Amino acid sequence: MTEPTILAIESSCDETSAAVIRGAKILSNIVATQAVHEQYGGVVPELASRAHQQNIIPVVTQALLAANVTKTELNAVAFTRGPGLLGALLVGCSFAKSFALGLNIPLIEVNHMQAHILAHFIDEPRPDFPFLCLTVSGGHTQLVLVKSHLDMEIIGQTTDDAVGEAFDKTAKMLGLPYPGGPMLDKAAAAGNPKAFQFPVSNMPGYDFSFSGIKTSVLYFLKDQTKQHPDFVQENMADICASVQHTLIKTLLKKLVQASKDLGIKDVAIAGGVSANSGLRKTLQEYAKKHNWNVFIPAFQYCTDNAAMIAMAAHYQYLAGDFSDQYASPDPRLKF
Repeated sequence: MTEPTILAIESSCDETSAAVIRGAKILSNIVATQAVHEQYGGVVPELASRAHQQNIIPVVTQALLAANVTKTELNAVAFTRGPGLLGALLVGCSFAKSFALGLNIPLIEVNHMQAHILAHFIDEPRPDFPFLCLTVSGGHTQLVLVKSHLDMEIIGQTTDDAVGEAFDKTAKMLGLPYPGGPMLDKAAAAGNPKAFQFPVSNMPGYDFSFSGIKTSVLYFLKDQTKQHPDFVQENMADICASVQHTLIKTLLKKLVQASKDLGIKDVAIAGGVSANSGLRKTLQEYAKKHNWNVFIPAFQYCTDNAAMIAMAAHYQYLAGDFSDQYASPDPRLKF
């Protein structure tokens, strides 16, 4: 059997991305970011949709050129069905459906969060099944038991806010520029992670909660700035390091518990927050302490990208998991 060549499209939020995969090898991965949101301090859904419309044809064209693949060589077209912003998803879905229909080739709809996990199979080393994956982003926080490429079970998740939102909202309270999470991570590198104490949530099982720490930070800053107006500016690095330390501790507490309960030593992280340097460093420290085999994707595959959609589509293609012409985006798509 000839190895399938697939064009994949990602448009769930504010990155327009296209990738080409042949077999299990990524041939190209093009990402167009949207700077328009910086002035608003967050993603504006309508502006994101319009930017996707402007970017998608140039991005797809560039992905095919970089892969040295023509349209007639494609065996399928894949796209992110969800979760994500509805308007943004519609652009990618509509383009993929039209492209596949015009070429008379199969269409593959991909779950964005499952694709983040399958980013671990783009490069070596690759985890063995079963493994645990902490999938962390601005919209999701999930602890997933990965049994195979297409069989995954969420065993824990946030009951309120995602950890990425906690990073971003804290950064906003501190007056850091957009995107807040990476800016907080950068500032934290120079700080003392134990300078200030914030609460670690104690949810049952493997679930998480991050609303409490956001409230705690808010009142902490209000109280401190009443007494010392320049408190934030004078203690920025320590505040960032302390908040980041607490969020990471909250995440890894559940990962440790699940690893012990299930007897699984292969652990991974995925999603936009897996690019956080503090999380990556702490996970490596935990690996030595708990005798884990740790897997962290390359930075370019942590944030939203079409290469991970392509990798998921590869395994779905082999399983004959195709969509029909009535496929539609689902902003709240579950596993």
